[in-house]
Amino acid sequence: MRLRAAENNERQAMLPRRFYDRDPRPVSRELLGKVLVRETASELLRARIVEVEAYLGENDLAAHSAAGRTARNAVLFGPPGHAYVYFIYGNHYCLNVSCLPDGIAGGILFRALEPLTGAEAMARARGIPLDGRGGLRVLTSGPGRLAEAFGITRERDNGKDLTNPRSDLYIADDGYRARRVAATARIGITKAASLPLRYIIADNEFVSGPKRLLADLKSAGERL
Repeated sequence: MRLRAAENNERQAMLPRRFYDRDPRPVSRELLGKVLVRETASELLRARIVEVEAYLGENDLAAHSAAGRTARNAVLFGPPGHAYVYFIYGNHYCLNVSCLPDGIAGGILFRALEPLTGAEAMARARGIPLDGRGGLRVLTSGPGRLAEAFGITRERDNGKDLTNPRSDLYIADDGYRARRVAATARIGITKAASLPLRYIIADNEFVSGPKRLLADLKSAGERL
C-alpha cells in the first residue's frame, strides 16, 4: 500500500510536456534531483537523477541528430518528452529524452541515478549482489548500468511518451532541490567534447567518473 501511495503521488507530479519543450541546457539543469520511475504490476523502481548530458541537435557534432533525421534517431526530431533509446558498444542501452518543439532535434542523456526504491529489483536486473563491492553506487552510476537496472531497452521503451499518465516509465518532481550543481565537459565522446554540457549534482556520490574527478567537481559546484 505504501508503494502504491508513493506511485499515485508521483504520477500527480509527473513532468508535463512543456517542461521538455525547451533548450536542452536549462532542461538538463532542472532535471537534476527529479525522480525516474518505472512502474510494473509487481514492482516500483525509483531513482533520483544526479547526472545528465545535453545534446543540442543538428549543430552539435556529438549528437545522434547531427547527420539529420533517420529511422534510428527519429524520436529526437519528434515531440518533446519522449524516450530515445540506443544500443552502444554492442552490450548496453542508453536512455535519453527528447527536447524542443516537434521537428527540431534535441535531447538529454541520463548518465547516473541515485536509487531510492526497488534497489533489490535493480540488482536482480543487473545480475549483481546488492551488498557487493561498490554498494548501491554500482547499480545506476553510468548510462549502461542505469538502463539495465530499470530494464530499459530499445524494443521496450524507444519512443515511449514519458508524459503519458499511462506510461510505465516517467519522470516526477518530488520536491527535492539540489543545493550545488556543476557543468563540465561531456565524457566518453570525441566530437565537440569540450563543451560544458554535462550537468551533475556536485556533492552526490552516485555521479559517474573517477574519484579524483568527483572530488574536483564537488569543489567546483555552483549554489542554485
